[in-house]
Amino acid sequence: MTELIRPDWPAPPHVRAVMTTRNTVDAELRVLLPGEPAWLRQVHGTRVIDLDPPGDGREGDASITRVRGRVCAVKAADCMPVLLVDENATVIGAAHAGWRGLCAGVIETTVEAMGIAGGRLLAWLGPAIGPKVYEVGDEVRAAFLARDAAAQAAFTPARPGHWLLDLYAVARQRLRSSGVQRIFGGGYCTYSEPERFYSYRRDRTSGRMAALIWLTE
Repeated sequence: MTELIRPDWPAPPHVRAVMTTRNTVDAELRVLLPGEPAWLRQVHGTRVIDLDPPGDGREGDASITRVRGRVCAVKAADCMPVLLVDENATVIGAAHAGWRGLCAGVIETTVEAMGIAGGRLLAWLGPAIGPKVYEVGDEVRAAFLARDAAAQAAFTPARPGHWLLDLYAVARQRLRSSGVQRIFGGGYCTYSEPERFYSYRRDRTSGRMAALIWLTE
């Protein structure tokens, strides 16, 4: 049987979401999906694609939709997938939040694009590289602090000129600053579970997992 992660969150009825692992069988996954996912050409930025209007321009790092049966999807292998839905299941979103996109505001941009007050949204943080192993340089820390000094709490000294970064902590800060208080997930480490997750930092070359969310009838 294929292995899928199902978000542990109190999503409203008519919402379905899954996260693949390196043990997911594509054929079994497709049985669950209502249609082909709307794959993005991800560029580590902040552009949010509205999937409702027709068009092929899908270069971006997040997508939203209000159409039932349309599947928002992002791929990751250390970067953090963030899934979003409003409490009435009228709009969903999926964001690809690597450190660059997270620093630049991909979460805030996605929340804004959904057009729903943050207090009415739920968020789930999918598997990403964990805070005990994700080492970054001074320049990464400086970039985060230049945008929001509160990000300082997400960094722990590692060795001279290097820090351990907690992507989950920054994501929670950014969500709360956008009014989102109901935040779930964030307990995985892709780097530390090679039998379950792909990790670019660990393997240098790898496959990617997919986080998918859609509305049902």
